[in-house]
Amino acid sequence: MIDQTHVEALYDCDVIDNRGEKIGSVKRVWLEDGTGKPMWAEVQTGLFGMKESFVPIQQGTVAGGAITVPVSKEQVKDAPSLHTSEDHMSDEEQEALYRHYGMIPQAKTGEHDRLDDRRATGRRDGRHAAGDRTGDAAEVTLSEEKLDVGTRRVESGRVRLVKHTVTEERNVTVPVTHEEVRVVREPAQGGTGRAFADEQAEVTLHREEPVVQKRTEATERVRLEKNAVTEQKDVKGEVRKERVEVERDDESRGRR
Repeated sequence: MIDQTHVEALYDCDVIDNRGEKIGSVKRVWLEDGTGKPMWAEVQTGLFGMKESFVPIQQGTVAGGAITVPVSKEQVKDAPSLHTSEDHMSDEEQEALYRHYGMIPQAKTGEHDRLDDRRATGRRDGRHAAGDRTGDAAEVTLSEEKLDVGTRRVESGRVRLVKHTVTEERNVTVPVTHEEVRVVREPAQGGTGRAFADEQAEVTLHREEPVVQKRTEATERVRLEKNAVTEQKDVKGEVRKERVEVERDDESRGRR
C-alpha cells in the first residue's frame, strides 16, 4: 500500500502493470485532500513519452525503483484524457477514471491536489505553482525529454521456392547384338541321304533392339532457412530540455 512516505520515491520511477510490462514513468502525483494520500500518478506513455495518462496507485507497491499497479497497460492506454485546471481534479473527472478502471471509491473527498514539485506535503490550503516562493526558499522543477528508442517487427520481403519442369535431350550409347549366318561344309559320313531329291533347310536369326523406358526418382531436397542478423542503426530525434537562469531585481535602480 502506498502512503505519503513513498511520494518522494515515485517521481520519474517506472510504472509496471499487472503483467510485468512497463507502462511509462511518473511525472506528477495527485494527493487526496485532507489526508495527503497518493491517489493517482500522471504517467508519460507512448513511444516517445508524448502522452500523459492517469494511473491509480492506491493499491500499488513500490520496490526496486519501480511502482507496480494492479491494472493493465491496455487499460492505461485507453484511459480518458482529463483537462484539469488549477492543479485540481473534479469529482466528475475522478469518477470517470474510477468507471474506466472498474474501481469503486471508498468515499468522495472532493478535488485532489497534484504535486508538481518533489516535496511531499499534506493538504495545501494556499495552493501555489512550482517556482513560487514559500517562506525563505524558492524552487522550480526542470524537465527534460528523453528518447525512448525501441524496435518493432515489420515485413521486409518474401522469398519462395518455385519448381518448374525443363525438357532436355539425352544421348545414350547401348550395345546391341544380332545373329549372322555362315555356311559350314564338312565331309559326309555314312549314308547318302535322299539322293537327287529337292530339300531345303532354314535357321532363325535374332537381333537386339534398343528399348527406352522412363522412371521418376527423387534427386535432392531444397528448403529455405532464415538466419537472424543483427546490425547497428543510428536513430535521431529532437528532445527539449529546460534550463534555469537566476534573475535579480535591483530595487535601488528600479530595474532587473
